[in-house]
Amino acid sequence: MAITNIYNKLARLFSTLFVPPSLTVIVFFYFAFSLENRIEKSIIVFAIALIFGFILPIVLFVYMRRRGKIVDVDATIKEERTFPFLIAVLFYFGGLLALIFFNAHIISIALWFCYISNTLLTALINRHWKISAHAMGVAGPMAAVSFVNINFALVLGFILLMTGWSRVKLNCHTLFQVLAGALLGTFSTYFQILYILKYFNYAR
Repeated sequence: MAITNIYNKLARLFSTLFVPPSLTVIVFFYFAFSLENRIEKSIIVFAIALIFGFILPIVLFVYMRRRGKIVDVDATIKEERTFPFLIAVLFYFGGLLALIFFNAHIISIALWFCYISNTLLTALINRHWKISAHAMGVAGPMAAVSFVNINFALVLGFILLMTGWSRVKLNCHTLFQVLAGALLGTFSTYFQILYILKYFNYAR
């Protein structure tokens, strides 16, 4: 019983810490301060990610929880997820325009574009089946980071494994829903970024 309780607490910790907006902050902090060539620009890029990819989505979630539009912290009812996904797309569009305006690094812009396309795809799938947004939210940034730093990508891979385990452990998703989110997030993001980099003739 004690071991089970520890596992449940660990699962809750990973599930809470590594929500998709958290990965946005982590990865864009890394991108902003490793890819940009001026500290002022690094701060701007990170601020854009913080506002449009973390603060606004979290505020939306808290607001909907307080209004009773989302019944629990895990958003276990799939029908309650569609509206937040669509509003998040609007936030991401705002972030994309800001990144383009400030001429952010192409990899940052490419990943941000993937946030829009992947969220739309998730919302579409969610109408019929509750794919794991947590898994997609880690897998996408992991795929993007693999273009820059494979060691960091491996760290994110470990976080993906633990986050996926936590969602199954908490009975928020089936193993198949987590695997589907992980695979879709990884391959969708990787190939979209690969295409964007080739289109803009970016050489690593």
